[in-house]
Amino acid sequence: MNPPGGQHPMPVKLTVNGQPELISVEPWRSLADALRRELLLTGTTVGCEQGTCGTCTVLLDGNPVRSCLVLAVQADGAAVESVESLEADGKLNALQEAFREKGALQCGFCTPGFLMLATELLRRVPDAGRPQITRCVAANLCRCTGYAPIIDAIESVARPEQEQSWAR
Repeated sequence: MNPPGGQHPMPVKLTVNGQPELISVEPWRSLADALRRELLLTGTTVGCEQGTCGTCTVLLDGNPVRSCLVLAVQADGAAVESVESLEADGKLNALQEAFREKGALQCGFCTPGFLMLATELLRRVPDAGRPQITRCVAANLCRCTGYAPIIDAIESVARPEQEQSWAR
């Protein structure tokens, strides 16, 4: 079977969660799809595939992006952080623990996108207040929590005096 439009796979070099990776993907394949299918990083969930819901949010060179809207070939040479980057030695980081403790992950489908948004926000503004957190999480959709537990969880780790080791 011939590839669509005669487009053959292309090599893409990435640094994914701190590890160098070389994958071969068709030019039309999204970064979300490449992470999930080529690298088996299934923590990045795919919802609408139109950039509306934000479940597929990853950090691309430190910036949150909708990985369903970024072509994998566009990320060539970039650093990608997925939700899998947050745990260390099989343990949840403080932000993930806060989501669990505050009930901010009910069905869990949107959780990876919110965790990555919050990670970027708290790296940039470690002592982010509730208004900043609320504006940040408004970028993604959640059907279960009503957002309050998500905001509470992020706010609980947004303290300048707290060790920020969770925000690798």
